[in-house]
Amino acid sequence: MRKSTKTKRVVIAAAALLAALACFFLWQNNDIVTTNFTYQSDKVPQAFDGFVVVQVSDLHNKRFGAGQNILLNKIDALSPNVILVTGDLVDRRRYELAPAMEFIEGALQIAPVIYVPGNHEAWSGRYNEVRTALLDAGVTVLENASYTFARGDDELVFLGARDPDFLTQTYAQGTDTSEISAFLSDWKDESGFKLLLSHRPELFDLYAQNRMDMVFSGHAHGGQIRLPFIGALYAPDQGLFPKYTAGRYEQGQTSMLLSRGLGNSLFPFRVFNRPELVCVTFQAG
Repeated sequence: MRKSTKTKRVVIAAAALLAALACFFLWQNNDIVTTNFTYQSDKVPQAFDGFVVVQVSDLHNKRFGAGQNILLNKIDALSPNVILVTGDLVDRRRYELAPAMEFIEGALQIAPVIYVPGNHEAWSGRYNEVRTALLDAGVTVLENASYTFARGDDELVFLGARDPDFLTQTYAQGTDTSEISAFLSDWKDESGFKLLLSHRPELFDLYAQNRMDMVFSGHAHGGQIRLPFIGALYAPDQGLFPKYTAGRYEQGQTSMLLSRGLGNSLFPFRVFNRPELVCVTFQAG
């Protein structure tokens, strides 16, 4: 075989490999998967039996189709009664509000939207702009506050925690939990069903100590890269081989549902970790 023929075959093989990798990364970073959970408890009011919640987290300015149509169609197909947004709609390093509002405006045509801010909103320097746009659109914005969703004589109370990074300026300052601790302690002894939205999964012990029943969280991006037999490699505020990355976690009476999120931030790729919507159906009794 002539040398030139061998070279051509090597070039063709390399090109094919690069094309395959490009397709893989496009699929891993753009094909949304829906993870379904059922939550059954005698604390769930009877009127909310069959109530469907869809969680969206960590969009980070990402667009899924023109006008977010791919993302919105996925959500619409789930027929949610409420859409929960658990922070980081925008990215502080490449701030752009338009993709977030395209999603929000479309989501509000599907169901009411409840939002809590994440660390990227906190450090963006533009949170007032984000908050104003969300409120003007009709979103319920919770910052250490509650919102009551009524059905007949029954009520479902959503609690929303402001991200601790609103109290700090850099990672070197660590996490100041004083504000969120005070907020949760005010609800600790309430006997009703306590449903919390909080961006930070690494504070799970705090949620359990304050006897939250269900927590929706994000921030960890699913560990960004997930390898077979090893698991997630890294998550912000947890470091290497993080404990909380995706799925359902239990401690005492507290269940935490942790979304892998939709977008990326500093590291631009997801590996074995597709963008995720979380859908939960409540069952009473």
